[in-house]
Amino acid sequence: MSYFHWIAGTILALAWFSRIVDAALGMPSVADISRPEWDRNPVLPSGNPRVSIIVPARNEEDIMEQALRTLLALDYDNYEVIAVNDRSTDSTGEIMERVTQDPHPVAQNATRMGHPLRVIHHTELPPGWLGKTHAMWTAAKEATGDWLLFTDADVLFKPDSLRRALAYAEAEPADHVVLFPRMIMKRPGEFMMIAFFQTMFMFGHRPWKVADPSTDDHMGVGAFNLVRRRVYEAVGTYEALRMEVLDDMKLGKVVKKAGFAQRNVFGADLISIRWAHGAMGIVENLTKNFFAVLSFQVWRTVISAFGLAFLNFGPFLGLWLAHGWARVPYAVALGSILLVYVGMSWRSAVPPYYFLLHPVSTALFIYTLLRSMILTLGNDGIVWRGTKYPLDELRKGMV
Repeated sequence: MSYFHWIAGTILALAWFSRIVDAALGMPSVADISRPEWDRNPVLPSGNPRVSIIVPARNEEDIMEQALRTLLALDYDNYEVIAVNDRSTDSTGEIMERVTQDPHPVAQNATRMGHPLRVIHHTELPPGWLGKTHAMWTAAKEATGDWLLFTDADVLFKPDSLRRALAYAEAEPADHVVLFPRMIMKRPGEFMMIAFFQTMFMFGHRPWKVADPSTDDHMGVGAFNLVRRRVYEAVGTYEALRMEVLDDMKLGKVVKKAGFAQRNVFGADLISIRWAHGAMGIVENLTKNFFAVLSFQVWRTVISAFGLAFLNFGPFLGLWLAHGWARVPYAVALGSILLVYVGMSWRSAVPPYYFLLHPVSTALFIYTLLRSMILTLGNDGIVWRGTKYPLDELRKGMV
């Protein structure tokens, strides 16, 4: 048994310690555009390029007006907002139209721009499309911008968010910029689950490697995907991703694989979003995605569930079950996990002591992973926002 503990503990210690060292060395290279040096207008050679902000929405009446008004308050003078009402059954479409009729647009320099908001209404979904990808594709066809910013309907923007991101993109220069949102968390379950999600996201997707063209690390976030129009068209537009559940990350993947310059940046609270209400709300949101992350393959899902259990339960169990010096590698692994939580607390509102709930969130994430697989297989597809997408079509449409 002692040999087993030494082998398992060493694997865990190396896995966690190597990643925390990698993150400590790499994270400082990821820019923070909320810093004073990015409080400037976009720089030459492009001057103030036009930006088209695309907002797909289905049944978002609770947040729609607030989100649109934060977009209309941006302190940039050359942009448009195209909001797409994707077959909503609530008042989302009416709210969009009401905002366009406001006789006093709150956008700065609105006299120069005119009212920046346009609305597209979808009443039907063509075969072979997800509702969201179809909405974004339709809006992009009508966009007039040199840059396209794809965002979600529940994202709140600060006035200087677009200007700062664009200044960074033009100065870098970058073809695709991903701005990480501030997660609004109000319940302990949200802190716990989002902390775990961010930990695993850092473990699996190295943000500090995204800018390196020699790696496969890529990034995409539904809250803020800013991409040059010519690049968007070069990778096939959203028509190439029309059945991708993970449309945001897959956009990042095709941009990176095509050899374009991709960057992800921090921004404090430049944009913010409340992802879900409570721990089970996060479980519900992730149920749609998790089986898709693993390419809808049962064997990969089962292996991943065991891998999550070993990686995250292992250090806690090993420290308890092992004896003497065999506890040392488990302690190193646990210390590394704790340092991940400490590092996250510098960038988010999650206190480091949520490390103590790491085993609880691990159990919930494994449950979510298996639930996603079982429900998708049982339903022979995914039911998303009231629309069912058959599993065979989802598998065929994967990039």
